[in-house]
Amino acid sequence: MIIASILTFFPIWLLVIIGLLLLLALKDILQNRHTIQHNFPVVGHLRYIIERIGPELRQYIVANNREELPFNRKQRAWIYASAKKENNYQGFGTDQDIMQPGFVFIKPNLLGTTLSPGHPHHLYNSGDKNHYTLPSAKLIGGSHQRKLPYRPRSIMNVSAMSYGSLSARAVEALNKGSFQFGNYHNTGEGGLSPYHQNGADVVFHIGTAYFGVRDEAGKFSMEKLVRLCEQHPYIRMIEVKLSQGAKPGKGGVLPASKITREIAEIRHVPMGQDIISPPYHSAFDSVDGLIQFVESIAQATGLPVGIKSAVGKTDMWEELAFKMAESGSGPDFITIDGGEGGTGAAPPAFADHVSLPFVQAFSRVYKIFQKNNLNDKITFIASGKLGLPGQAVMAFSMGADIINVAREAMLSIGCIQAQICHTNRCPTGITTNNKWLESGIDPTLKSQRFHNYVRTFTKEMIEIAHAAGYQHPCQFTTDDVEISLGDNATTTLGEHFGYQKTIIPFDGIENLLECPHLGNKKEA
Repeated sequence: MIIASILTFFPIWLLVIIGLLLLLALKDILQNRHTIQHNFPVVGHLRYIIERIGPELRQYIVANNREELPFNRKQRAWIYASAKKENNYQGFGTDQDIMQPGFVFIKPNLLGTTLSPGHPHHLYNSGDKNHYTLPSAKLIGGSHQRKLPYRPRSIMNVSAMSYGSLSARAVEALNKGSFQFGNYHNTGEGGLSPYHQNGADVVFHIGTAYFGVRDEAGKFSMEKLVRLCEQHPYIRMIEVKLSQGAKPGKGGVLPASKITREIAEIRHVPMGQDIISPPYHSAFDSVDGLIQFVESIAQATGLPVGIKSAVGKTDMWEELAFKMAESGSGPDFITIDGGEGGTGAAPPAFADHVSLPFVQAFSRVYKIFQKNNLNDKITFIASGKLGLPGQAVMAFSMGADIINVAREAMLSIGCIQAQICHTNRCPTGITTNNKWLESGIDPTLKSQRFHNYVRTFTKEMIEIAHAAGYQHPCQFTTDDVEISLGDNATTTLGEHFGYQKTIIPFDGIENLLECPHLGNKKEA
Protein backbone atom coordinates (compact mmCIF):
# COMPACT_ATOMS: atom_id res chain seq x y z
CA MET A 1 0.00 0.00 0.00
CA ILE A 2 2.79 2.41 0.98
CA ILE A 3 4.79 1.47 -2.11
CA ALA A 4 1.73 1.97 -4.31
CA SER A 5 1.18 5.41 -2.78
CA ILE A 6 4.81 6.37 -3.41
CA LEU A 7 4.59 5.21 -7.01
CA THR A 8 1.44 7.32 -7.42
CA PHE A 9 3.35 10.50 -6.64
CA PHE A 10 6.84 9.53 -7.92
CA PRO A 11 7.41 7.70 -11.20
CA ILE A 12 9.58 4.61 -10.89
CA TRP A 13 12.25 6.12 -13.12
CA LEU A 14 12.62 9.05 -10.72
CA LEU A 15 12.96 6.71 -7.76
CA VAL A 16 15.62 4.73 -9.62
CA ILE A 17 17.57 7.92 -10.31
CA ILE A 18 17.33 9.00 -6.66
CA GLY A 19 18.46 5.56 -5.53
CA LEU A 20 21.44 5.60 -7.90
CA LEU A 21 22.44 9.06 -6.72
CA LEU A 22 22.28 7.90 -3.10
CA LEU A 23 24.48 4.91 -3.93
CA LEU A 24 26.92 7.19 -5.76
CA ALA A 25 27.00 9.55 -2.77
CA LEU A 26 27.72 6.63 -0.44
CA LYS A 27 30.47 5.38 -2.73
CA ASP A 28 32.03 8.86 -2.87
CA ILE A 29 32.02 9.23 0.91
CA LEU A 30 33.58 5.82 1.52
CA GLN A 31 36.46 6.33 -0.94
CA ASN A 32 39.57 8.47 -0.33
CA ARG A 33 41.13 8.43 -3.75
CA HIS A 34 39.51 11.65 -4.94
CA THR A 35 39.25 14.31 -2.23
CA ILE A 36 36.74 16.53 -4.05
CA GLN A 37 34.32 13.63 -4.58
CA HIS A 38 34.67 12.56 -0.93
CA ASN A 39 34.05 16.03 0.46
CA PHE A 40 31.30 16.91 -2.04
CA PRO A 41 29.51 13.66 -2.93
CA VAL A 42 27.86 13.49 -6.36
CA VAL A 43 28.33 17.18 -7.24
CA GLY A 44 32.10 16.73 -6.99
CA HIS A 45 31.93 14.73 -10.23
CA LEU A 46 30.97 17.91 -12.06
CA ARG A 47 34.49 19.26 -11.55
CA TYR A 48 36.01 16.35 -13.43
CA ILE A 49 33.38 16.51 -16.17
CA ILE A 50 33.98 20.23 -16.71
CA GLU A 51 37.73 19.68 -16.51
CA ARG A 52 37.48 17.01 -19.21
CA ILE A 53 35.64 19.30 -21.64
CA GLY A 54 37.57 22.36 -20.48
CA PRO A 55 39.86 22.66 -23.54
CA GLU A 56 36.82 22.88 -25.84
CA LEU A 57 35.08 25.45 -23.62
CA ARG A 58 38.21 27.56 -23.24
CA GLN A 59 38.51 27.97 -27.00
CA TYR A 60 35.47 30.22 -26.89
CA ILE A 61 34.60 31.60 -23.47
CA VAL A 62 37.35 31.03 -20.88
CA ALA A 63 40.97 32.08 -20.32
CA ASN A 64 43.62 30.19 -22.24
CA ASN A 65 46.11 27.71 -20.77
CA ARG A 66 48.72 30.36 -19.97
CA GLU A 67 46.66 33.22 -18.52
CA GLU A 68 45.85 32.10 -14.99
CA LEU A 69 47.90 33.01 -11.92
CA PRO A 70 49.67 32.22 -9.69
CA PHE A 71 50.05 28.90 -11.57
CA ASN A 72 48.46 28.70 -14.99
CA ARG A 73 46.52 25.70 -16.21
CA LYS A 74 49.43 24.31 -18.21
CA GLN A 75 51.75 24.38 -15.19
CA ARG A 76 49.16 22.77 -12.95
CA ALA A 77 48.42 20.10 -15.54
CA TRP A 78 52.12 19.15 -15.69
CA ILE A 79 52.30 18.78 -11.90
CA TYR A 80 49.04 16.82 -11.75
CA ALA A 81 50.10 14.46 -14.55
CA SER A 82 53.56 13.97 -13.02
CA ALA A 83 52.07 13.21 -9.61
CA LYS A 84 49.67 10.65 -11.09
CA LYS A 85 52.28 9.10 -13.41
CA GLU A 86 50.20 10.11 -16.42
CA ASN A 87 51.34 11.46 -19.79
CA ASN A 88 52.82 14.90 -19.06
CA TYR A 89 54.12 15.53 -22.56
CA GLN A 90 53.03 18.33 -24.90
CA GLY A 91 52.05 17.97 -28.52
CA PHE A 92 52.28 20.24 -31.56
CA GLY A 93 54.96 22.51 -30.14
CA THR A 94 54.93 25.28 -27.57
CA ASP A 95 51.83 27.42 -27.13
CA GLN A 96 53.77 30.29 -25.55
CA ASP A 97 54.91 33.58 -27.00
CA ILE A 98 58.59 32.78 -26.65
CA MET A 99 59.69 36.34 -27.35
CA GLN A 100 57.73 37.90 -24.52
CA PRO A 101 60.09 39.71 -22.09
CA GLY A 102 61.49 37.41 -19.44
CA PHE A 103 60.98 34.15 -21.33
CA VAL A 104 63.70 31.63 -20.42
CA PHE A 105 65.88 29.86 -23.01
CA ILE A 106 68.15 27.04 -21.83
CA LYS A 107 71.10 26.52 -24.17
CA PRO A 108 71.84 22.89 -25.14
CA ASN A 109 75.18 21.53 -26.33
CA LEU A 110 75.70 20.46 -29.91
CA LEU A 111 76.33 16.99 -28.45
CA GLY A 112 74.64 16.14 -25.17
CA THR A 113 75.95 13.94 -22.38
CA THR A 114 74.95 10.28 -22.45
CA LEU A 115 75.20 8.17 -19.30
CA SER A 116 74.90 4.42 -19.03
CA PRO A 117 72.02 2.83 -17.05
CA GLY A 118 74.52 1.84 -14.37
CA HIS A 119 75.57 5.43 -13.71
CA PRO A 120 75.10 6.45 -10.05
CA HIS A 121 72.33 8.89 -11.07
CA HIS A 122 70.16 5.77 -10.96
CA LEU A 123 69.94 4.94 -7.26
CA TYR A 124 67.32 2.21 -7.04
CA ASN A 125 64.92 2.35 -4.13
CA SER A 126 62.81 -0.65 -3.08
CA GLY A 127 63.21 -2.17 -6.55
CA ASP A 128 62.04 0.97 -8.34
CA LYS A 129 64.41 1.43 -11.28
CA ASN A 130 62.92 4.82 -12.12
CA HIS A 131 64.08 6.41 -8.87
CA TYR A 132 66.62 9.17 -9.44
CA THR A 133 68.79 10.71 -6.75
CA LEU A 134 70.36 14.10 -7.32
CA PRO A 135 72.07 15.30 -4.10
CA SER A 136 73.13 18.82 -3.26
CA ALA A 137 76.58 19.63 -4.61
CA LYS A 138 77.46 21.44 -1.38
CA LEU A 139 77.91 20.03 2.11
CA ILE A 140 75.95 22.38 4.38
CA GLY A 141 77.89 23.33 7.49
CA GLY A 142 81.16 21.96 6.18
CA SER A 143 82.95 25.27 5.76
CA HIS A 144 82.06 26.31 9.34
CA GLN A 145 83.02 22.85 10.61
CA ARG A 146 79.70 22.13 12.26
CA LYS A 147 79.63 18.95 14.29
CA LEU A 148 76.83 17.47 12.15
CA PRO A 149 77.15 18.84 8.60
CA TYR A 150 74.47 17.77 6.15
CA ARG A 151 74.24 17.09 2.43
CA PRO A 152 70.59 16.95 1.31
CA ARG A 153 69.89 13.89 -0.81
CA SER A 154 67.69 15.93 -3.15
CA ILE A 155 68.07 19.29 -4.89
CA MET A 156 64.29 19.76 -4.46
CA ASN A 157 62.80 19.85 -0.97
CA VAL A 158 59.63 20.89 0.85
CA SER A 159 59.55 24.53 1.90
CA ALA A 160 58.34 25.86 5.26
CA MET A 161 54.62 25.11 5.76
CA SER A 162 53.32 24.74 9.31
CA TYR A 163 50.93 22.24 10.76
CA GLY A 164 47.95 24.46 11.43
CA SER A 165 48.48 26.26 8.15
CA LEU A 166 48.26 22.84 6.48
CA SER A 167 46.04 20.08 7.79
CA ALA A 168 47.44 17.11 9.68
CA ARG A 169 46.81 14.73 6.79
CA ALA A 170 48.45 17.07 4.29
CA VAL A 171 51.58 17.38 6.43
CA GLU A 172 51.64 13.62 6.94
CA ALA A 173 51.34 13.01 3.19
CA LEU A 174 54.21 15.37 2.38
CA ASN A 175 56.42 13.87 5.08
CA LYS A 176 55.77 10.30 3.99
CA GLY A 177 56.38 11.26 0.36
CA SER A 178 59.60 13.03 1.36
CA PHE A 179 60.70 9.91 3.18
CA GLN A 180 60.00 7.78 0.11
CA PHE A 181 62.07 10.02 -2.15
CA GLY A 182 64.74 11.20 0.27
CA ASN A 183 64.19 14.97 0.28
CA TYR A 184 63.93 17.01 3.48
CA HIS A 185 60.74 18.52 4.91
CA ASN A 186 60.75 22.00 6.48
CA THR A 187 58.40 22.23 9.48
CA GLY A 188 57.39 25.85 9.04
CA GLU A 189 57.27 28.09 12.10
CA GLY A 190 54.41 26.15 13.70
CA GLY A 191 56.78 23.69 15.36
CA LEU A 192 57.50 19.97 15.04
CA SER A 193 54.21 18.08 14.94
CA PRO A 194 53.63 14.31 15.07
CA TYR A 195 52.79 14.53 11.38
CA HIS A 196 56.36 15.62 10.56
CA GLN A 197 57.66 12.41 12.11
CA ASN A 198 57.18 9.79 9.41
CA GLY A 199 60.82 9.20 8.52
CA ALA A 200 61.85 12.16 6.37
CA ASP A 201 64.78 14.41 7.20
CA VAL A 202 63.46 17.58 8.82
CA VAL A 203 64.55 21.22 8.82
CA PHE A 204 63.28 22.83 12.01
CA HIS A 205 62.06 26.34 11.28
CA ILE A 206 62.20 29.08 13.92
CA GLY A 207 59.98 32.14 13.48
CA THR A 208 59.54 35.26 15.55
CA ALA A 209 57.12 33.56 17.97
CA TYR A 210 59.58 30.67 18.60
CA PHE A 211 56.77 28.10 18.49
CA GLY A 212 57.87 24.82 20.02
CA VAL A 213 61.02 26.31 21.56
CA ARG A 214 59.63 29.20 23.62
CA ASP A 215 59.38 29.77 27.34
CA GLU A 216 56.26 30.86 29.20
CA ALA A 217 56.91 34.50 28.33
CA GLY A 218 57.19 33.70 24.62
CA LYS A 219 60.97 34.16 24.50
CA PHE A 220 63.37 31.79 22.76
CA SER A 221 64.50 28.84 24.86
CA MET A 222 67.83 27.26 23.89
CA GLU A 223 67.23 24.50 26.41
CA LYS A 224 64.02 23.44 24.67
CA LEU A 225 65.67 23.55 21.23
CA VAL A 226 68.60 21.39 22.33
CA ARG A 227 66.26 18.89 23.95
CA LEU A 228 64.10 18.77 20.83
CA CYS A 229 67.11 18.06 18.60
CA GLU A 230 68.38 15.37 20.96
CA GLN A 231 64.99 13.67 21.02
CA HIS A 232 64.56 13.83 17.24
CA PRO A 233 67.81 13.02 15.40
CA TYR A 234 66.11 13.34 11.99
CA ILE A 235 66.22 17.13 12.52
CA ARG A 236 69.14 17.86 10.21
CA MET A 237 69.20 21.67 9.98
CA ILE A 238 67.70 24.72 11.66
CA GLU A 239 66.32 27.68 9.72
CA VAL A 240 65.75 31.08 11.34
CA LYS A 241 63.05 33.00 9.49
CA LEU A 242 63.60 36.73 9.23
CA SER A 243 60.75 37.22 6.75
CA GLN A 244 58.90 35.42 3.98
CA GLY A 245 57.85 36.30 0.47
CA ALA A 246 54.12 36.40 1.17
CA LYS A 247 54.28 39.02 3.93
CA PRO A 248 57.81 40.23 4.65
CA GLY A 249 58.23 42.34 7.77
CA LYS A 250 54.74 41.51 9.01
CA GLY A 251 53.74 39.39 11.98
CA GLY A 252 50.58 37.37 12.39
CA VAL A 253 47.85 36.32 14.78
CA LEU A 254 46.81 32.79 15.67
CA PRO A 255 43.22 33.30 16.88
CA ALA A 256 42.25 31.61 20.13
CA SER A 257 39.39 29.86 18.26
CA LYS A 258 41.92 27.95 16.12
CA ILE A 259 44.13 26.79 18.99
CA THR A 260 43.32 23.17 19.71
CA ARG A 261 44.83 21.26 22.60
CA GLU A 262 47.21 19.54 20.16
CA ILE A 263 48.36 22.80 18.56
CA ALA A 264 48.86 24.37 22.00
CA GLU A 265 51.09 21.46 23.05
CA ILE A 266 53.12 21.53 19.82
CA ARG A 267 53.63 25.29 19.82
CA HIS A 268 53.98 25.66 23.60
CA VAL A 269 51.24 28.28 23.77
CA PRO A 270 48.33 28.69 26.22
CA MET A 271 44.75 27.85 25.40
CA GLY A 272 42.03 30.47 25.20
CA GLN A 273 43.94 33.52 23.97
CA ASP A 274 45.21 34.92 20.68
CA ILE A 275 48.89 34.26 20.01
CA ILE A 276 50.87 37.03 18.32
CA SER A 277 53.76 36.43 15.95
CA PRO A 278 55.60 39.77 16.03
CA PRO A 279 57.23 41.25 12.93
CA TYR A 280 60.65 41.13 14.61
CA HIS A 281 62.78 38.77 16.71
CA SER A 282 63.17 39.35 20.46
CA ALA A 283 66.34 37.23 20.60
CA PHE A 284 68.36 39.76 18.56
CA ASP A 285 67.92 43.20 17.03
CA SER A 286 71.04 43.73 14.91
CA VAL A 287 73.22 41.99 12.33
CA ASP A 288 75.79 41.26 15.06
CA GLY A 289 73.03 39.79 17.20
CA LEU A 290 71.81 37.65 14.30
CA ILE A 291 75.30 36.20 13.74
CA GLN A 292 75.68 35.49 17.46
CA PHE A 293 72.22 33.87 17.57
CA VAL A 294 73.07 31.59 14.64
CA GLU A 295 76.43 30.63 16.13
CA SER A 296 74.99 29.92 19.56
CA ILE A 297 72.40 27.54 18.08
CA ALA A 298 75.01 25.81 15.92
CA GLN A 299 77.34 25.33 18.88
CA ALA A 300 74.57 24.07 21.16
CA THR A 301 73.03 21.62 18.67
CA GLY A 302 75.94 20.82 16.33
CA LEU A 303 73.60 21.35 13.37
CA PRO A 304 73.95 23.65 10.36
CA VAL A 305 71.94 26.84 10.90
CA GLY A 306 70.68 29.19 8.22
CA ILE A 307 68.37 32.11 7.65
CA LYS A 308 65.36 32.67 5.43
CA SER A 309 64.32 36.05 4.12
CA ALA A 310 62.59 37.99 1.42
CA VAL A 311 64.66 40.83 -0.08
CA GLY A 312 64.17 44.55 -0.31
CA LYS A 313 66.73 47.04 0.96
CA THR A 314 70.26 45.66 0.78
CA ASP A 315 72.20 47.70 3.36
CA MET A 316 71.87 45.04 6.08
CA TRP A 317 72.71 42.30 3.59
CA GLU A 318 75.91 44.23 2.85
CA GLU A 319 76.64 44.45 6.57
CA LEU A 320 75.91 40.75 7.10
CA ALA A 321 78.22 39.64 4.29
CA PHE A 322 81.04 41.95 5.41
CA LYS A 323 80.89 40.77 9.03
CA MET A 324 80.67 37.12 8.01
CA ALA A 325 83.78 37.50 5.86
CA GLU A 326 85.55 39.33 8.65
CA SER A 327 84.64 36.87 11.44
CA GLY A 328 84.40 33.57 9.57
CA SER A 329 81.08 32.88 11.29
CA GLY A 330 77.40 33.20 10.51
CA PRO A 331 74.71 31.28 8.61
CA ASP A 332 75.59 28.05 6.85
CA PHE A 333 72.81 28.53 4.33
CA ILE A 334 70.63 31.37 3.12
CA THR A 335 67.12 30.81 1.79
CA ILE A 336 65.99 33.57 -0.54
CA ASP A 337 62.21 33.76 -0.82
CA GLY A 338 60.81 35.61 -3.79
CA GLY A 339 57.97 38.07 -3.32
CA GLU A 340 55.78 35.90 -5.60
CA GLY A 341 55.83 33.14 -2.95
CA GLY A 342 53.19 32.42 -0.35
CA THR A 343 51.04 29.44 0.60
CA GLY A 344 48.74 30.99 3.17
CA ALA A 345 47.01 34.23 4.08
CA ALA A 346 48.52 37.67 3.50
CA PRO A 347 47.16 41.19 3.01
CA PRO A 348 46.87 41.90 -0.74
CA ALA A 349 49.27 44.85 -0.55
CA PHE A 350 51.96 42.63 0.97
CA ALA A 351 51.34 39.73 -1.40
CA ASP A 352 51.33 41.98 -4.46
CA HIS A 353 53.87 44.72 -3.75
CA VAL A 354 56.16 44.21 -0.73
CA SER A 355 59.58 42.61 -1.46
CA LEU A 356 61.33 41.82 -4.73
CA PRO A 357 60.48 38.90 -6.99
CA PHE A 358 62.89 35.97 -6.94
CA VAL A 359 65.18 36.83 -9.85
CA GLN A 360 65.90 40.36 -8.62
CA ALA A 361 66.08 39.29 -4.98
CA PHE A 362 68.43 36.39 -5.53
CA SER A 363 70.79 38.15 -7.94
CA ARG A 364 71.27 41.14 -5.62
CA VAL A 365 72.03 39.04 -2.54
CA TYR A 366 74.24 36.63 -4.49
CA LYS A 367 76.39 39.49 -5.81
CA ILE A 368 76.80 40.94 -2.32
CA PHE A 369 78.15 37.67 -0.93
CA GLN A 370 80.22 37.05 -4.03
CA LYS A 371 81.90 40.41 -3.52
CA ASN A 372 82.93 39.19 -0.06
CA ASN A 373 84.23 35.82 -1.39
CA LEU A 374 81.62 33.85 0.56
CA ASN A 375 79.67 32.03 -2.15
CA ASP A 376 81.72 28.84 -1.96
CA LYS A 377 81.15 28.70 1.81
CA ILE A 378 77.37 29.24 1.85
CA THR A 379 74.60 27.08 0.43
CA PHE A 380 71.99 29.17 -1.38
CA ILE A 381 68.44 27.84 -1.22
CA ALA A 382 65.94 29.34 -3.64
CA SER A 383 62.18 29.61 -3.22
CA GLY A 384 59.42 31.22 -5.26
CA LYS A 385 57.53 29.30 -8.01
CA LEU A 386 60.58 27.20 -8.91
CA GLY A 387 58.97 23.76 -8.86
CA LEU A 388 58.92 23.49 -12.65
CA PRO A 389 62.12 22.31 -14.40
CA GLY A 390 62.59 25.33 -16.66
CA GLN A 391 62.35 27.82 -13.81
CA ALA A 392 64.54 25.63 -11.60
CA VAL A 393 67.32 25.53 -14.21
CA MET A 394 67.26 29.33 -14.30
CA ALA A 395 67.65 29.41 -10.49
CA PHE A 396 70.61 26.99 -10.58
CA SER A 397 72.20 29.04 -13.35
CA MET A 398 71.98 32.12 -11.15
CA GLY A 399 73.73 30.36 -8.25
CA ALA A 400 71.08 28.42 -6.32
CA ASP A 401 72.29 25.11 -4.84
CA ILE A 402 68.89 23.79 -3.73
CA ILE A 403 65.28 24.76 -4.36
CA ASN A 404 62.37 24.60 -1.92
CA VAL A 405 58.79 24.14 -3.15
CA ALA A 406 55.55 24.83 -1.32
CA ARG A 407 52.53 25.43 -3.55
CA GLU A 408 53.84 22.96 -6.14
CA ALA A 409 53.99 20.34 -3.37
CA MET A 410 50.40 21.20 -2.43
CA LEU A 411 49.30 20.87 -6.06
CA SER A 412 50.88 17.43 -6.27
CA ILE A 413 48.71 16.15 -3.40
CA GLY A 414 45.48 17.56 -4.77
CA CYS A 415 45.36 21.36 -4.37
CA ILE A 416 43.14 22.89 -7.09
CA GLN A 417 44.29 26.51 -6.60
CA ALA A 418 40.93 27.56 -5.18
CA GLN A 419 42.76 30.47 -3.48
CA ILE A 420 40.69 30.29 -0.28
CA CYS A 421 43.52 29.05 1.96
CA HIS A 422 42.78 31.86 4.40
CA THR A 423 39.13 30.88 4.95
CA ASN A 424 39.49 27.40 6.53
CA ARG A 425 37.22 26.15 3.72
CA CYS A 426 39.83 24.55 1.46
CA PRO A 427 37.79 22.13 -0.68
CA THR A 428 40.65 19.62 -0.92
CA GLY A 429 41.30 19.49 2.83
CA ILE A 430 44.90 20.68 2.48
CA THR A 431 44.80 24.11 4.14
CA THR A 432 42.00 23.62 6.63
CA ASN A 433 41.39 22.23 10.10
CA ASN A 434 37.86 21.21 9.13
CA LYS A 435 37.84 17.49 9.90
CA TRP A 436 35.25 16.64 7.27
CA LEU A 437 37.16 18.36 4.48
CA GLU A 438 40.46 16.96 5.72
CA SER A 439 39.09 13.41 5.81
CA GLY A 440 39.13 13.31 2.02
CA ILE A 441 42.94 13.12 2.03
CA ASP A 442 44.43 9.63 1.99
CA PRO A 443 48.02 10.22 3.23
CA THR A 444 49.24 6.93 1.75
CA LEU A 445 47.97 7.73 -1.74
CA LYS A 446 48.89 11.42 -1.63
CA SER A 447 52.40 10.68 -0.36
CA GLN A 448 52.94 8.54 -3.45
CA ARG A 449 51.63 11.40 -5.61
CA PHE A 450 54.16 13.78 -4.08
CA HIS A 451 56.92 11.20 -4.49
CA ASN A 452 55.99 10.79 -8.18
CA TYR A 453 56.11 14.55 -8.71
CA VAL A 454 59.58 14.97 -7.16
CA ARG A 455 60.85 11.94 -9.06
CA THR A 456 59.57 13.26 -12.40
CA PHE A 457 60.97 16.72 -11.67
CA THR A 458 64.38 15.25 -10.81
CA LYS A 459 64.38 13.07 -13.93
CA GLU A 460 63.71 16.08 -16.15
CA MET A 461 66.38 18.14 -14.39
CA ILE A 462 68.89 15.36 -15.10
CA GLU A 463 67.79 15.19 -18.74
CA ILE A 464 68.08 18.96 -19.22
CA ALA A 465 71.52 18.95 -17.59
CA HIS A 466 72.62 16.17 -19.94
CA ALA A 467 71.30 18.12 -22.94
CA ALA A 468 73.50 21.03 -21.88
CA GLY A 469 76.52 18.74 -21.46
CA TYR A 470 76.50 18.53 -17.67
CA GLN A 471 76.03 15.86 -15.01
CA HIS A 472 74.46 18.04 -12.31
CA PRO A 473 72.42 21.28 -12.28
CA CYS A 474 75.10 22.90 -10.10
CA GLN A 475 77.24 23.09 -13.26
CA PHE A 476 74.88 25.48 -15.02
CA THR A 477 76.29 29.00 -15.28
CA THR A 478 74.81 32.41 -15.97
CA ASP A 479 75.87 31.96 -19.62
CA ASP A 480 73.80 28.79 -20.05
CA VAL A 481 70.46 30.58 -19.88
CA GLU A 482 69.24 33.50 -21.97
CA ILE A 483 66.13 35.53 -21.37
CA SER A 484 64.04 37.40 -23.89
CA LEU A 485 64.08 41.20 -23.84
CA GLY A 486 61.24 41.43 -26.35
CA ASP A 487 61.58 42.67 -29.95
CA ASN A 488 63.52 39.51 -30.90
CA ALA A 489 66.41 40.38 -28.56
CA THR A 490 67.87 38.10 -25.89
CA THR A 491 70.64 38.34 -23.32
CA THR A 492 72.35 35.91 -20.97
CA LEU A 493 71.59 35.96 -17.28
CA GLY A 494 75.18 37.05 -16.65
CA GLU A 495 74.88 40.05 -18.94
CA HIS A 496 71.45 41.00 -17.63
CA PHE A 497 72.21 40.77 -13.90
CA GLY A 498 75.85 41.82 -14.09
CA TYR A 499 77.69 38.85 -12.58
CA GLN A 500 79.12 35.46 -13.38
CA LYS A 501 78.14 32.61 -11.10
CA THR A 502 80.83 31.34 -8.72
CA ILE A 503 81.92 27.96 -10.05
CA ILE A 504 81.22 25.05 -7.70
CA PRO A 505 84.00 22.42 -7.66
CA PHE A 506 82.39 19.24 -8.96
CA ASP A 507 84.13 15.88 -9.19
CA GLY A 508 81.24 13.62 -10.08
CA ILE A 509 77.97 12.31 -8.73
CA GLU A 510 79.79 9.28 -7.33
CA ASN A 511 81.54 11.37 -4.68
CA LEU A 512 78.29 13.08 -3.69
CA LEU A 513 76.59 9.74 -3.17
CA GLU A 514 79.47 8.46 -1.05
CA CYS A 515 79.42 11.47 1.29
CA PRO A 516 79.16 10.23 4.92
CA HIS A 517 76.87 13.18 5.73
CA LEU A 518 74.39 12.46 2.93
CA GLY A 519 70.77 12.73 4.04
CA ASN A 520 69.15 9.66 5.49
CA LYS A 521 67.60 7.15 3.18
CA LYS A 522 66.19 4.62 5.61
CA GLU A 523 64.40 1.49 4.52
CA ALA A 524 60.64 1.81 4.81
